[in-house]
Amino acid sequence: MIKAVASNGHHDSHAVTGHVGEDAANVGHGNAPANVGMVRMVRVRILRQDAPGEESYWERFELPYEPNMNVISILQRIAALAKSQDGRRVAPVAWDCNCLEEVCGSCTMLINGRTRMACSSLVDTLVAETTDEIELRPMTKFPVVRDLVVDRGRLFRSLERVKAWVPVDGSFDHGPGPRISPESQEDSYPLSTCISCGCCLEACPQFTKIEMVQRDDETAEQLESRREAAFDSGFLGAHAISQAMLFNGHPTGRMNADERMAALTGQGGIQMCGNAQNCVAVCPKSIPLTRSIARAGRAATVWAIRKLFDR
Repeated sequence: MIKAVASNGHHDSHAVTGHVGEDAANVGHGNAPANVGMVRMVRVRILRQDAPGEESYWERFELPYEPNMNVISILQRIAALAKSQDGRRVAPVAWDCNCLEEVCGSCTMLINGRTRMACSSLVDTLVAETTDEIELRPMTKFPVVRDLVVDRGRLFRSLERVKAWVPVDGSFDHGPGPRISPESQEDSYPLSTCISCGCCLEACPQFTKIEMVQRDDETAEQLESRREAAFDSGFLGAHAISQAMLFNGHPTGRMNADERMAALTGQGGIQMCGNAQNCVAVCPKSIPLTRSIARAGRAATVWAIRKLFDR
C-alpha cells in the first residue's frame, strides 16, 4: 500500500527520510545515502461509476504519504492531482462529506471491504490491514449516483415510516415539558447518537438494494410513488427500529407510539430481522442496536396481543 520511490527533486520536505547533516556528510565522503530522495507513496484503488445505471470500473491512484492522513484527505489530494496512477488526466472522484468529524454520517463507504466512515479511517491504520493498496467502493445497498456517492433516500424513508421525531408544533404555549429521570436519560442517550450513516444497513443481510429505473411512459411523480411503495415493503433496518424505541421512550414521543408500533409490526418490520448482529458490530457510534431490536420485539408482541383483544 505504501512504497518508497525515487523523487525527481521536487518533493515536500516532510516526505523525505534521513537528516540533512548526515546526507551532506555521506556525500562529502563519496557515499550516496540509500534513503536520499525517497518519497513514501500511498496506492489507492477506487471503484468508479460515471452516472446512475452505468457500468462501474476500477481506477488506481498514487500520491505522496503524509502523517495523520485519513481517507477524506486522500480523496482531496486525488481531486487536486486529477491524474491516475498511469498518468492519465481524469475527473476528480465524487464523494460525500460534511463535518469531517464523524457527526454528519455522509461519508460512509466500503474501505478495504468494510463499511465505515471515511473521515475517521486513518491511513496508518489501513496500512496494517493490507500490504497492497487501499480499496474504496461505494455502499452496495444503495443506488450509486456517481463514484462513491449513493442515494440514501431509503434510509430516511425508513425513519419517516416510524415517525422518528417528537412532534412539537404548537407546543410552545403548553408550559414546561415533562420531566425525564436521569436513569431514563442515561438509557436513551446512546440511541440518540445515531448519525444516519447507513453502516448498519450496509452490513445487514436482510436489507437488500432497491433501485428503480424510470420507464418510458412514466412521469417523475409516478417513479417516486413506485419507489416509496418499494421502500415501504422492504426491511426498515436496525437504525429505524432503534429510533422507534428511542422516541417511544420519550414522554412526548409516546403520543405516536401506536403509529410506530404499527410500522414495526407491518410489512418490512421487525419480523424480518435475522439477528445476524452485523449492525452492532459496524456501528461507528457503538449504539446497542441489538438491545433496541430485542426491546422492540418484546414491545411488538405485547402491542399485537393488546390490539387483538381491543377489537
